[in-house]
Amino acid sequence: MKLLVIGLIAGVFSALFGVGGGLVIVPLLLMWLKFPLRGATATSLGAVGITALAGVITYGLHGEVKPGAALLLGLPAAAGAYYGAGLQQRIKTRTLSILFAVLLLAIAVRLFI
Repeated sequence: MKLLVIGLIAGVFSALFGVGGGLVIVPLLLMWLKFPLRGATATSLGAVGITALAGVITYGLHGEVKPGAALLLGLPAAAGAYYGAGLQQRIKTRTLSILFAVLLLAIAVRLFI
């Protein structure tokens, strides 16, 4: 049941703000379900693919998707995800947690400024 709630929250945030994966799913999996960091990240990436597909279909039906821009963003992002996943396996979990916390803090500060 908790996974369904996390998925619903992530879907709403994704549709409203273009975020939902790492920004919403990972912290909720870590804090609420006590997932290990690497498992939460991997699970989030799997869920994001499904969320993104639903969102792109919905926005596409409204004529909001720019396919050329999506390809220019998506192809390098896919390569970055591949290399980032490999890099993550070589970084200590504690270091990853700190880096993720710093990222979230920086985003919060930037949004308030």
